[in-house]
Amino acid sequence: MIRLKGKRVLVYGLGISGQSACKLLHEQGACVCIYDDENRFSNFYSYEKEPLTKQYDLVVVSPGIKVLGNQIISHFIVSKTPVISELDLGYLFSKGTIIGITGTNGKTTVTSLVGDIFKRAGKRTFVCGNIGLPLTNVAPQTDSSSFLIVEVSNFQLELSSYFTPNLACILNLAPDHIDRHGSFEEYVRVKKKIIRGRRQKVVLNYDDELVRNILIDKKVLFFSKKTLNKGVFIKNNWIFHNKTKIISLNDIPLFGERNIENVLASVAIAVKYRIKPSIIKEAIMNFKAPKHRLEYLGQVNGADVFDDSKATNISASLSAISSLGERGLVLLLGGLNKDCKFDEIFNKNLDFEQVLCFGQAGKEIHDCATSYGYSPLLFESMKGAAVYAKQNAREGQKILLAPACASFDEFASYSVRGEVFKEIMFDSFEKIEMSQ
Repeated sequence: MIRLKGKRVLVYGLGISGQSACKLLHEQGACVCIYDDENRFSNFYSYEKEPLTKQYDLVVVSPGIKVLGNQIISHFIVSKTPVISELDLGYLFSKGTIIGITGTNGKTTVTSLVGDIFKRAGKRTFVCGNIGLPLTNVAPQTDSSSFLIVEVSNFQLELSSYFTPNLACILNLAPDHIDRHGSFEEYVRVKKKIIRGRRQKVVLNYDDELVRNILIDKKVLFFSKKTLNKGVFIKNNWIFHNKTKIISLNDIPLFGERNIENVLASVAIAVKYRIKPSIIKEAIMNFKAPKHRLEYLGQVNGADVFDDSKATNISASLSAISSLGERGLVLLLGGLNKDCKFDEIFNKNLDFEQVLCFGQAGKEIHDCATSYGYSPLLFESMKGAAVYAKQNAREGQKILLAPACASFDEFASYSVRGEVFKEIMFDSFEKIEMSQ
């Protein structure tokens, strides 16, 4: 914990995390100033219109603020003003045991499931971070008996200097957010920052080569869909921890290969804290996955409909395709590209029934698919693609929204995109207010 009473602190970025940081800082007696790149906050009390002309004891940056090429952040770093992330601030005021979970895909599901396991085990549990509840929001409520299950994004880690969870878990690494970091190498470097302490417990995905090679240490607990000599792994259709059976794959209520990995990671974290296998099994069997993650919505004219709007990168989309199989698959791809290439979806000669491209990246995806011999259709918006899929749905099809792109060209978030998709497919589209 640091002393902030009377200190001048600038909070840069006024989203949910920034607002939560302001509240914590006020409670600690800091003199809080605020700034955001969007002018809509300029009438707020204590808003700094020209922060570069002022001096501060500390600058706290929200995860929504892009760091690469940011002149304001560069100015304060050069002037030796301490610059930390909102995640750092929450960490410095947290008590108890912190479990940090990051990776390209699966973070929210694993964070939610681990939270359920620890709650069922009777632990005083807080589920927070990138999942929607900032760490700075829960930090003041924690004590030495608390367990904080923190979903950690690359945006949160980018400027973090202090955040060192008691247990760090990296689920997987694949190209994503290249528009934010400039390169995949920088994205990986940022993700790896979650591992920084010798005394940390570490859980890593053995099946992901990049992740497996991050830390070669006997203290690392690996999880794998293959059979390992030790760790958390699958053998004879069961998940094992070393020689102990945890749960049969038949008892896991989640759909898809990616979710098997998510369960393996959750089990690995739980056994690190000696939670009983019976409690882990019970929590898994009663777990309901968060929405928009390969969520089965029902049938339209005999076609099965799946919402994987959270698949905002190519790796996640490929995982969804693998889970469902390409035969009979009507695949909806598009949105706002994060500087990724789409060849990996089409260079495998998968037998899609139809590819529907949409949004800002629609033309790029359409041209890429065409270059590999597909005959995709191009739509201006996701709504148009969804309407077409619904109108042409027939028995035996699998209609999958797995966009491989961000949603911000058309929607406020991936969750809004998923809800609109569901409303279109099931006839209540006119009942909701769309976000343009």
